[in-house]
Amino acid sequence: MTLHELLEKLPDTESHGDTTVSINALTCDSRAVEPGTLFFALHGSQTDGHHYIEQAVSRGAAAVVLEDTAFVPIGIPWIKAADGRAAMGRIAAHFNGDPTASKPLIGITGTNGKTTTTYLIESILAAAGLPAAVLGTISYRFGTTIIGASHTTPESTELQSAFRQLKNAGAEAFVMEVSSHALEQKRIDGCYFDVGVFSNLTRDHLDYHVTMERYLEAKSRLFSHLLRPSPEKPRRRAAVNMDDPYGKEIARSAACPVITFGIQGCCDVRPTAVTSTVNGISATLITPAGEFEFSSRLLGRFNLSNILAAAAAGIALELPLQAIKQGIENHSTVPGRMERVENGSGVTCLVDYAHTGDALENVLDTLKEIATGRIITVFGCGGDRDNGKRPIMGRIAATMSDLAIVTSDNPRTEDPFDILKQIRAGIIPCGNREFRPDELTVGFTEKGFTILENRHDAIRLAIRLARPGDIVLLAGKGHEDYQIIGKIKHHFDDREEAAAAFTEIRT
Repeated sequence: MTLHELLEKLPDTESHGDTTVSINALTCDSRAVEPGTLFFALHGSQTDGHHYIEQAVSRGAAAVVLEDTAFVPIGIPWIKAADGRAAMGRIAAHFNGDPTASKPLIGITGTNGKTTTTYLIESILAAAGLPAAVLGTISYRFGTTIIGASHTTPESTELQSAFRQLKNAGAEAFVMEVSSHALEQKRIDGCYFDVGVFSNLTRDHLDYHVTMERYLEAKSRLFSHLLRPSPEKPRRRAAVNMDDPYGKEIARSAACPVITFGIQGCCDVRPTAVTSTVNGISATLITPAGEFEFSSRLLGRFNLSNILAAAAAGIALELPLQAIKQGIENHSTVPGRMERVENGSGVTCLVDYAHTGDALENVLDTLKEIATGRIITVFGCGGDRDNGKRPIMGRIAATMSDLAIVTSDNPRTEDPFDILKQIRAGIIPCGNREFRPDELTVGFTEKGFTILENRHDAIRLAIRLARPGDIVLLAGKGHEDYQIIGKIKHHFDDREEAAAAFTEIRT
């Protein structure tokens, strides 16, 4: 496309130079610039892209979009934008043919439950005859087309390219996780949403947002700005969890009609006659379009909330009730979300991504409801992230488990033992006994915790201690198949480690 064609969607920009130049790529990373690239110079949280304009020009940039005219390039066209990130999102969408303008797009935002909800909605859409692509924490995928996920929600240039590839592969709808970082950084400007889903808001990412108020403000942007009716999508809807304390604020901010869902209260989408066992959840679902009974293999109250979120999205899209029921019942598991590690030892071993206090509490609440034996929890907290949640998670794990084994998650560039000390600070006031790992060679008979920094050893200790009927929860890493130590990714998969540990015990 020519630069002039790309700027059609941005009447508020100021262009200088020859706008008939051809553009064949977009990027905000000067290292990725090739001849013919449109380079976006963005003010970042750690660096300022304006300082890399000269490098981009030397690598063959065809034009530059900038905010600060003190860095105007010499010899090539440039465009002044009031908001470079918003401009990049809209130009990226246009460059890729606005792939979401003509297909249903459902975005899910919230602290917990996003991934499971996307999988449930995918299943519902499939039952309705709309094969959907899913973009999120695990991958961006449709059928055999899989694009590696660099972030839950990537930069707009990468995101819109992924939409185009998935649409070309045959996707008839899109379901995506929408992160708070992406909302604040306007990575999804240029996306045409049909439905926005709010799952919940609990403490996370405060290393970035600093306060819960700013975190909420970022999440709200999906509903207050990106769900405004437009010529492309005149009928937009929001689905909001009213069990969450922030649900009312999200609903009030919405620029479109709201469908409420919740386990408590008189919401538009709500369950009745709920039964929850180790085999799953059964209930009757009441909706504005009618009611139906369903059975799901998912476990626990938090997954019931995810089911309600997916059903509310289906109602917002006016899908048949039979498709919503079938989609719920067809869905079985999500990688790294309460995922079972099969074994012949009579132990229920579950791997879950719970890496916030609220998520860990939800998982352990569920396990306490269905447990017939003891609960042994292995968990840690990531380095270079919000350290305020570390003692909170320590307290929750110690209070709700029979034995908590505190270990490393992804320490990154922090000293792992400093992280463990901060977690321990939340456990000590609980009064639980602190075991040395070597004291546990003969088992344990009282509630307690231990600290074992090496995650490989911690998982093996948990499985050696487990008896038939016990539950072992490996929390925090879920689907991840790596551990970040320093700045290096090492292959590490909780599921593989657990399976190997069970094999070692039997042999």
